[in-house]
Amino acid sequence: MQYFINKKKERIRYKSIEGKSPGLIFIHGLNSDMSGQKALSIEKFARKNHLKFIRFECRGHGKSDGKFEDFTISDWKKDLLDIIDNVAKGPHVLIGSSMGGWLMFLAAKARPSRISALIGLAAAPDYVDELYKNLSLEKKKEINKKGITKYTSYGFSYFIKKKFIMDGKKNKILNNYFNWNKPLILIQGLKDFIVNPNVPEKIVKKIKGNQIQIKLLKNSDHRLSEPFDLKVINESIRSVINNKNL
Repeated sequence: MQYFINKKKERIRYKSIEGKSPGLIFIHGLNSDMSGQKALSIEKFARKNHLKFIRFECRGHGKSDGKFEDFTISDWKKDLLDIIDNVAKGPHVLIGSSMGGWLMFLAAKARPSRISALIGLAAAPDYVDELYKNLSLEKKKEINKKGITKYTSYGFSYFIKKKFIMDGKKNKILNNYFNWNKPLILIQGLKDFIVNPNVPEKIVKKIKGNQIQIKLLKNSDHRLSEPFDLKVINESIRSVINNKNL
């Protein structure tokens, strides 16, 4: 595996393969890494089609440096921008899973000329509001008094700091409209109990563009990792890279 060393001398693990443009960048979800089925399936697709491809791990995830609870959305946005600015060459399609979908939109606003298209996989922009709302009263008191609390979701337990919540509110994208006149595909499972299936519609209402699609998968959950899900993801990638406007 390869590592990018940021200005703080922290290592961000990534893997890249050479190929044609536009390339693909996979952005993992919260408390996930770059070794999941979606990332590997997309890499296989990239190899088969001779496309550039990058997958990486935000700090505090996988084998990148740091502890998860020490970082915020701003930090992980910076990680993605570091990959775009220093590792990626040429235009790329961003493919963001869950939290990665939030980072995907933040990067698209920060580096629009470098991004050819966006594909959100159960994209979860602004999800800190929902996370905080779902905390018990006891945990809300704990995070406000002690600045940290233990959070359990989808079978995983980890620590959430107050600064994570506050920073997330500063990085919200659905409180303003923004223009995106390039392809955007949002893939959402209707059996997703982490990201509400109405989130894609909320996203679309805030984005001004005419190349937007929502794909609702009736029997799919948050993971979007079953064979049918992976097929839909790869078909969506194929449709954007074949777009003559890119």
